[in-house]
Amino acid sequence: MIAAYYALIGLGLIAYALTGGADFGAGVWDLLSRGQRQGEQRAAINRIIAPIWEANHVWLIFVIVLVFTVFPRAFAQIGLRLHVPLTIALIGIVLRGAAFTFRAYGLEPPERQRLWGRIFAVSSLITPLALGMALGGLATGAELGYFSGWTTSFAIAVGLLASVLFALLAAVYLAADTQGVVAEDFRRSAILTEVVAAPIAAFALWRAYAEVPTFFTQLLAWPFGVVVQLSAFFGAIATILLLARRRYALARVAVILQVSAVVLGFGAGMRGDFILGVVSIHDAGTRPEMLSALSVSVAAGACLLIPALVLLFRIRQR
Repeated sequence: MIAAYYALIGLGLIAYALTGGADFGAGVWDLLSRGQRQGEQRAAINRIIAPIWEANHVWLIFVIVLVFTVFPRAFAQIGLRLHVPLTIALIGIVLRGAAFTFRAYGLEPPERQRLWGRIFAVSSLITPLALGMALGGLATGAELGYFSGWTTSFAIAVGLLASVLFALLAAVYLAADTQGVVAEDFRRSAILTEVVAAPIAAFALWRAYAEVPTFFTQLLAWPFGVVVQLSAFFGAIATILLLARRRYALARVAVILQVSAVVLGFGAGMRGDFILGVVSIHDAGTRPEMLSALSVSVAAGACLLIPALVLLFRIRQR
């Protein structure tokens, strides 16, 4: 049962990366938009993420509640050891949401709306970086201290990789959901981002080998770790080829598989730990009586949440 909840947390992280992560990536493209079609690109970003960006954060809330409820000792240790990057991420999430709302629906002068737009874009860049560095800190052991664990070169590499992958997701989604020259802009951006992601991923693997050998060994352990890494590699190749042929629907599937494999690979490296070598699922303070009550709550919540999200996305597509 404990392992099932650990896996459920992993699925929640994948869902957040594929939905909320893509929203952060859209903010990155808002920041980088240039040229004559800057207005069209930003209008496309607003149109596509406006109906769903708030709903996508439900997966992050889901993960936090599960960790707090099922693994309270892990929740406490993560909060203590990674207080700074998690606080930065929280501030970024709040600023990003507020700025997007004020820019999209506010009645303020254009110069004030441009200010909100810059806050939205910069927050979209900083937040995934902080979240990724926090994840990297979990793998390094994250010793007590404001700047321990999450400031290592490996943690920074994980943060950069998270930011690039979120931007990749957004570019592919935007290319699939737009038309004409704007779709071409996002297609080229997606291919370029895929190329940039490769050396960053290689750098992260190298720093894992140098700084956290236990994580690296488990990351490439046969068979699960190797299969996941190969899935990420071939998913990246497939995404590039499908984008080159403008097969956007299939490219979206390929990039989803690629990013999901990267998250699963991180889980393989952790191998049942919340903080590597410090807190595992077996000593994280789980109480059996809590598990039985939570199972009913999770099942009931899924019956309400999943149909609502499916309906939301179907309405958005129409």
